[in-house]
Amino acid sequence: MIKFSLTCDQGHDFEAWFRDSADFETQKKRGFLECPACGSSHVSKGLMAPNVSTAREREEVAVATGNAVQREVMAKLHEMAREMRKTGEDVGERFPEEARKIHYGETDARGIYGKATPDEVSSLLDEGVGILPLPDLPEDLN
Repeated sequence: MIKFSLTCDQGHDFEAWFRDSADFETQKKRGFLECPACGSSHVSKGLMAPNVSTAREREEVAVATGNAVQREVMAKLHEMAREMRKTGEDVGERFPEEARKIHYGETDARGIYGKATPDEVSSLLDEGVGILPLPDLPEDLN
């Protein structure tokens, strides 16, 4: 996971987590990036400084940074991910295959979650498969 400092064309600065630099580029190209302050989709990487810290310091920084809208969005993402894990079936790396089976009626509809590459997510969305990509949230990596 990598955290980028981002800025929109209206001058709002914010931060976001990505799997890697290519993930940022893919999300930007597909129009998935949006400024949490004004909703602008014209987002670019801002100036970044290296950050080395302990796990405890990272947790404190994550809570202390960002505006109220960002904190609310992160809280909702965490809540959504917890609920999906509680009620859905973890199909792991088989996610794209299982999502297609459900979409095309080859198996019973049920809540699932798992892993998919950015290319697999793009293909599923292009096919009209109803999925909601959730980012790996910082606490998920511990």
